[in-house]
Amino acid sequence: MKELVLYHTISLGLGIILDQIIGDPHSMPHPIRLVGNLISFLEKRLLGSDDSSIKARTPKEKRGRGALLWFIVVLTVMIVTFLIMLTYMLNIYLGIVVESILTCYILAARSLCRESMAVYKELKTAGGDLSSARYALSMIVGRDTQSLDEEEIAKAAVETVAENTSDGVIAPLIYTAIGGPVLGFMYKAINTMDSMLGYKNERYEDFGFFAAKADDVVNFIPSRLSAVFMIAGSAMLGLFSKDYSGKKAWEIWRRDRLNHNSPNSAQTESVCAGALGLRLGGTHLYKGVVVEKPTIGDETRKTEIQDIKRSNRLMFMTEALMAIVIFIILGLIFFVLSKCLY
Repeated sequence: MKELVLYHTISLGLGIILDQIIGDPHSMPHPIRLVGNLISFLEKRLLGSDDSSIKARTPKEKRGRGALLWFIVVLTVMIVTFLIMLTYMLNIYLGIVVESILTCYILAARSLCRESMAVYKELKTAGGDLSSARYALSMIVGRDTQSLDEEEIAKAAVETVAENTSDGVIAPLIYTAIGGPVLGFMYKAINTMDSMLGYKNERYEDFGFFAAKADDVVNFIPSRLSAVFMIAGSAMLGLFSKDYSGKKAWEIWRRDRLNHNSPNSAQTESVCAGALGLRLGGTHLYKGVVVEKPTIGDETRKTEIQDIKRSNRLMFMTEALMAIVIFIILGLIFFVLSKCLY
């Protein structure tokens, strides 16, 4: 048992390092794309692809079919990942390599930084033409970007980094630490289903109901842990730079952590807003539809391009602090098991 903990700890550490070095190269196939293809395939079979067949189904039937899709996807992902993990039975070192690679695929810190910094670079070289920056932003947000000005683009990028610090970095790290790639990919599948099906429109309001609620459940604790560690990260960065305030991060989190339609999304957004002295959130356009959202934070200054860099530093610090705590816990578990099994 203690050997399994040791192998898992080594693989987790290597996976984190791999993510920091290479992230998710676009030239390599990503398992989550396969999960997305499975979701799309099942959606067409269970919901239908034309409006007439969708409208013919009752809300109850749509919710039932949406729940069926959810269970099929989650079970498929967990079973396939478990079978891949059986490489440990062939060779220990091969198992560590495979688990490390799978862990790298689960985490998204480097890719989140890369995609948001693409927006930063386009803004830096815009020269009055924001079309490239808007396009780069459209790759990482769901809102309409065509009419956003420079400040709004920068603010949207900051919001994305802040929110995905939980969804793309800390939450998958926690689940992978607890249950290896099997739980890690389970989380990623649930998160992907929410991003694909969890819309409140005519097509998905009922069909995606289960996916959206399940995502709220699995993110409830991780989002709050992410906020706590981000507050600590703000305080630590504040020791070296006046750009961050741990005190304001705590205050705004306490006040605005529930200022969102989702019970989880404002947790890290509120910390980031407080830490940087920004006002995030507010009303946005999604596919031409105005969506009213509460604001988060106080506007002590205007959002600027450099805030994208600052939010990424905060994201990496949050991940580092969480990783340290996880490795301490895994080390203690290994120590206890060594004593008990001695």
